[in-house]
Amino acid sequence: MRAVILYHPNQEFAGMAEDYVKDFERIHADRSIELISLDTPAGADMARLYDVVRYPAILAIADDGSLQKLWQDRPWPLMDEVSTYAGDSLEVTDLLEYHSVSLTPSH
Repeated sequence: MRAVILYHPNQEFAGMAEDYVKDFERIHADRSIELISLDTPAGADMARLYDVVRYPAILAIADDGSLQKLWQDRPWPLMDEVSTYAGDSLEVTDLLEYHSVSLTPSH
């Protein structure tokens, strides 16, 4: 299981997302949250895959790629709630391949 934050790094709430991850990893040193930019193909594909329409968003994703929980926009959940989902088992490319999502634009 893993937790991911999808965000726009150069927009208003980028600092909030980055601070949330720093604080989370300070409190829960054995767990991590992955920050993924929506400005990257992987981030945009993930947002489409899970139908994320408001940002920043926290996603809890099972090892099989299924979405377990989604928090969009604010208010965000308590860090203890997110810690039940956080880990680092799958990479973004593995997850997108599992769901047959292409990282390259189609023509």
